[in-house]
Amino acid sequence: MLPRHQDPIVAIATAPGRGAVGIVRVSGRGLQPLIRTLTGRTLSPRHATYGPFLDAQGQPIDQGLALFFPAPHSYTGEDVLELQAHGGPVVLQLLLARCLQVAGEGVLPGLRLAEPGEFTERAFLNDKLDLAQAEAVADLIDASTEAAARSAARSLSGAFSERITGLRDRLIELRMLVEATLDFPEEEIDFLEKADARGRLDRLADQLAAVLDTAQQGALLREGLKVVIAGQPNAGKSSLLNALAGAELAIVTPIPGTTRDKVSETLQIEGVPVHIVDTAGLRSDEEASDEVERIGIARSWGAIAEADAVLLLHDLTRCEDPVYAEADRAIEARLPDRHRLVHIYNKADALPEAQVARALALLPAGSKALALSAKTHDGLQHLRETLLVLAGWHASPEGVFIARTRHLKALRQAQDHLGLARCWAAQSDTALDLLAEELRLAHDALGEITGAYTPDDLLGDIFTRFCIGK
Repeated sequence: MLPRHQDPIVAIATAPGRGAVGIVRVSGRGLQPLIRTLTGRTLSPRHATYGPFLDAQGQPIDQGLALFFPAPHSYTGEDVLELQAHGGPVVLQLLLARCLQVAGEGVLPGLRLAEPGEFTERAFLNDKLDLAQAEAVADLIDASTEAAARSAARSLSGAFSERITGLRDRLIELRMLVEATLDFPEEEIDFLEKADARGRLDRLADQLAAVLDTAQQGALLREGLKVVIAGQPNAGKSSLLNALAGAELAIVTPIPGTTRDKVSETLQIEGVPVHIVDTAGLRSDEEASDEVERIGIARSWGAIAEADAVLLLHDLTRCEDPVYAEADRAIEARLPDRHRLVHIYNKADALPEAQVARALALLPAGSKALALSAKTHDGLQHLRETLLVLAGWHASPEGVFIARTRHLKALRQAQDHLGLARCWAAQSDTALDLLAEELRLAHDALGEITGAYTPDDLLGDIFTRFCIGK
C-alpha cells in the first residue's frame, strides 16, 4: 500500500443537492475517539443509534443516525463511521467540517478528505472486493438501463470473477503439470499424452471463448451502441429519431436545413442502451444556406466517424430523381467502414410496394437495407432488431455480467496466448518451455481482470473515475 492508504478519510457519500437524508462517511483505524467526540457516546457495532451530532461547543449540528462498523467487517475493511443526517448541503458541509476540525485537534490525526473512489479502492486493497467487483460498483451507479443495472449487480456479487477464477485455476493445474515435466526431464514421461495436455488446452480455450462472448455482451450493456442517422436534408432523419424515441425531440419541418446541430437521445432495445444521434442534413458547402449550417454539416461528419452504426436515410419519394440519387451516392462514398452502414428507405407509406422493392433492388449485393415509414412507424421493429444484430447482441440480459473494454482486452490477450500454447503443444515435448511461457502469459492476462496482477497506474485510472464518497 502507498502511505496515503494509511490515512483516515472522510467524505460526503450522497449526491450533491438537497434530499431527505445525507451521509457523511469516515474510514480508518481507531475511530472510537472521533465517535465519542461527535456523538457524545460509544456506539454499538452495526446498530443504528439516534442522537445529536455535536459541534465544538457541544451543541447539536443536527439529529440523526450514527452507525459504526468495526474492522474488518465493513465496506472498506477498516473501521467505518456513517453519520446519516438531514440531506441539506449546508448541514452536510458542517458535519464534514466538524470531522476535519476534530482531527485537527488531535482526536484523529491525519484525517483528510477522501479522493474519488478511495473508499472502494480501500475495499479492494483490503480484499473485500476484487478489481472486477470494485468496477461493478461504479457500473451499477452509472447503469442507464435495467438490464445494465442487473448485469452490474451480478458482477458485483462475483459472477464474473468466479468465471475468471475458474479459468485461472484450470490454467494453474495445467502450468503445474507442464513445469513439473520441465523440472524432471529424466522421467521421460510423455507429458502431452498422459496428462492430456492438448485436451485440457482445447477445453480451456472453449471455456475462455464462452466467457469472452458473455463479456462482450456485458460490455455492450455498459457502453451501449452509438448510432448516427445521416442523409440529405428532408429525408426524414428527425422524424425517425422522434419515432424511435417515442417523443418529439427534434423539430420537423419541410424546410431544408432545419436541423443545424446534433440532437441525441438514449433509448433501450431489449435492455441494450442505444445512443441515437440525429445530424444536420448532408450536402456540399456550396449548397448550405449559411455558415451555421456548414458547421452543423461538419459536426455531422465528425459524429459519423465515431459511430458504431450509421443509418443512411434515403427519401423513397425522391430516389428516382437523378440529382438526388447522385447526391446519395456521393454521401455513401465518403462513409467509413461499410460494414457499419445500414440503408434506410423512408416514406415507404407514400409509394406502392413495387416501387419500394425496385429501390431496394438497386443496392449492391450484401448491402444491409430496409424500408420503413417514420410517419406510420411501419418497419421500426425490424430496424430495432437490425441494430441489435449489427451490435453483435445475441443474448438474453439474464445471466450476462457487466464488463469493460479492459476486460475484453485482457480476455483476448489470454485467448491469443492460449492459441500459441496450442501450437507449441502440437510440437510434442520439444517445445514444453515455450508452452509453459504462453500458459504463464495467459494466466497473467486473466489476473489483470480481478486485480491479481495490476499496476498502480491502472488502479489510479480506475478509481479516479468514481464519485467522491464511494
